Amino acid sequence: MSLENLAKRKLLHPEPPNARETDNLIKAAVERLIDARNASLSYSSRFDLAYNAAHGLVLAALRKSGFRTDKRYLVFQCLVHTTPIDKSAVRIFSTSHNKRNLAEYEGHFEKDESFLKELIAATSELSKVV
Repeated sequence: MSLENLAKRKLLHPEPPNARETDNLIKAAVERLIDARNASLSYSSRFDLAYNAAHGLVLAALRKSGFRTDKRYLVFQCLVHTTPIDKSAVRIFSTSHNKRNLAEYEGHFEKDESFLKELIAATSELSKVV
């Protein structure tokens, strides 16, 4: 579904891009991504940092496209419309969102170093695109 169709369904809200806002989102995301690579931090902290870096970047991409949403999951689903990112990266971001929700709302958190490496790598690639 296109961004315009999502807006017609009131899932996205048209809003002119704000360069300062997107610059701040990107800056914070890059800082989080750097910190996510810090092996001296706990796994849960690194995951949280990587996930929030990814979310900040996909939100920046959505804002650059002239839309906003109050649905956290939707920014990840819109990624295929806001960047030329590979669909495998979109799956990684979607999985990270599901893992974040399980940890945040149900207290279920699995330590998976290989997935975290994939999330950090995908977020690094996304940072180059956004």
